[in-house]
Amino acid sequence: MPIVDIHTHIYPPAFIELLRSRTTVPYIRNFPDAPESSRLIILPGEDDPSTPSTSRGRPIGPEYYDITQKIAFMDMHKIDTSVISLANPWLDFLPPEEAGEAARRINDDVDGLCAKFPGRLYAFGTLPLSGSAETVVKEIERLAGMKYMRGVIMGTSGLGNGLDDPALDPIYAALEKHRQLIFLHPHYGLPASVYGPRANEYGHVLPLALGFPLETTIAVTRMLLCGVWDRFTNLKVLLAHSGGTLPFLAGRIESCIKHDGHLKKEGKIESRRDIWDILKTNIYLDAVIYSEVGLKAALDASGADRLLFGTDHPFFPPLEEDAQEWHSVNANYRAISKTFKSDQEAAQAVLGTNAVRILNLHT
Repeated sequence: MPIVDIHTHIYPPAFIELLRSRTTVPYIRNFPDAPESSRLIILPGEDDPSTPSTSRGRPIGPEYYDITQKIAFMDMHKIDTSVISLANPWLDFLPPEEAGEAARRINDDVDGLCAKFPGRLYAFGTLPLSGSAETVVKEIERLAGMKYMRGVIMGTSGLGNGLDDPALDPIYAALEKHRQLIFLHPHYGLPASVYGPRANEYGHVLPLALGFPLETTIAVTRMLLCGVWDRFTNLKVLLAHSGGTLPFLAGRIESCIKHDGHLKKEGKIESRRDIWDILKTNIYLDAVIYSEVGLKAALDASGADRLLFGTDHPFFPPLEEDAQEWHSVNANYRAISKTFKSDQEAAQAVLGTNAVRILNLHT
């Protein structure tokens, strides 16, 4: 039975070239006090000149862009097929007039990588979301005809105003029409001020462990409140990191909606689908949560037939120089094994057969 990794990233050559050409976030550069180490600077505030260059961003090696390294990683961890996607920050930062061509170049690059390993690699395409809605829709239509594309990856900023922006409706309509799943992934986290004045002492733990999951939860709740799934009942969304905190907070979100006087006055309480229906109909959750506690919450929220294995490669590598297998990947394997210890068929569904069915893969 196949093992399929649906959360695994690549910075293809076209994107690496773009990042190296820049001098502001996001960018790749070498700093004078660490000339041998290229650093990938993608999070707001990571380029603070008051910190040593070795603390800015993260070192970027061939595992980020060399597709043969991806295949070697898959072989090491017994992964048969990967659905690769561009890693954050995608193309939010580009001037509108450049976005369409950049997206086409990057998507062609990624599709070409998949063609080198047929059956082992598929991909989620990248959208030119800093461009016009017309430009984005045109790329969605093109992606729908590409052999290895199985949906799109999208950040939470949408066209710049978030995923509850009415200007996104033509894009949601095109994705629904062409049956293109959205892989929703965080990037911007929360405002740095919430982490306090000592945040730099804690590495990336606060923005990655807390900022990303809360960013995802807030974005999806905004989609719910503005009625995205009421208007586009067949729109499918795969949420990174097991939905952030959505499985745990879904009941609280629903209760707050039902008890909100403003929403009642506006007639938005009765004539809407609730979050539980959407979690079991329109939303899929990856299993990148690293513990059975979190995975059981995702299971209860969406069901075993809607969970999909992922690794988040090339992020979270082992820190030991002599390590071979990745602790982060094995943590996800263990979480699935413990959660489904009495149901091997369900475990296998999460590990691969769900992805084969949902994304129409041929492994």
